[in-house]
Amino acid sequence: MKIIGITGTLGAGKGTIVDYLVEHKGFLHFSVRHFLVKEIELRNVPVNRDSMVMVANDLRSQHSPAYIAEELYKLAIESGKNSVIESIRTPGEVDLLRSKENFSLIAVDALPEIRYQRILLRNSETDKVSLSTFLENEKREMDSSDPNHQNLRKCIEMADIVFQNNGSIEELYAEIELNLTI
Repeated sequence: MKIIGITGTLGAGKGTIVDYLVEHKGFLHFSVRHFLVKEIELRNVPVNRDSMVMVANDLRSQHSPAYIAEELYKLAIESGKNSVIESIRTPGEVDLLRSKENFSLIAVDALPEIRYQRILLRNSETDKVSLSTFLENEKREMDSSDPNHQNLRKCIEMADIVFQNNGSIEELYAEIELNLTI
């Protein structure tokens, strides 16, 4: 059984990599976003990026910096199948998952202008923002000294493989095939 974590910048292609692993390699998908949406709905607050960040940080503060990834890891192990956990956002999550067998971390990044255009096309509940808000959101999530808060920069640095996804989906798929041994 193999478990792959996915980290990366906003709109860089985490979901595209997940889709590829699910559709072409038979992986199961465990999503931090879906985990958080359930919790947000239980708390009866709006489903948006601010709520996701607030709830994620709150859960980590209450339990541990690795809490969300740990809960998704448990589900993946219970499945007994190759699994992908999308979207690793704290070094504590990486450290926890690194302590497990058969784990690897993939990071994905792209130029900000490309990523912003992608989120506009994706049009999820958290993507309906201006370019300045997009950049502010990313800045907030890139660095933090608080272990319970997002630190994408550090997670990307901790990755086994980093994909620069500035091209087409087909180019990204080719990079996945070239660089992943599954």
